[in-house]
Amino acid sequence: MPLVSRKGILAIAAVIDVAINAQGRPVSGKALAARHKLPPRHLEPVLQALVRDGILKGIRGPHGGYELAREHKKITAEDILRAASSADDDEEPQTSLPELVSDVVNPALAEAERSFSLALGRISIEDLVKRAEATK
Repeated sequence: MPLVSRKGILAIAAVIDVAINAQGRPVSGKALAARHKLPPRHLEPVLQALVRDGILKGIRGPHGGYELAREHKKITAEDILRAASSADDDEEPQTSLPELVSDVVNPALAEAERSFSLALGRISIEDLVKRAEATK
């Protein structure tokens, strides 16, 4: 059971890609999508969510694209996943839940999510860029 959604993984990969490739010029959404072998329409909602949350900066115009809105070390995996979750369009509507779920299951899962979130908060884009560069 994956703990991170596909959109979340794509968002982290996109931010790492921008951190590596935006050297003095924005990275185009088209170039990002091509490097990740995706149609641009799949990546665009994720990129827009990252811009809305202040992780990426969108630059308009013929030479536009995306660049980091903050320093590498000030962007965490948790920040990115939180932003990407706002791009999720396939969430189920809330319905009333059985007491066992609302009183036992949800609080236990919420505790696990807090622990996971704390761990993600310790992973910076700076760390991930170093790992990416070490694999080259």
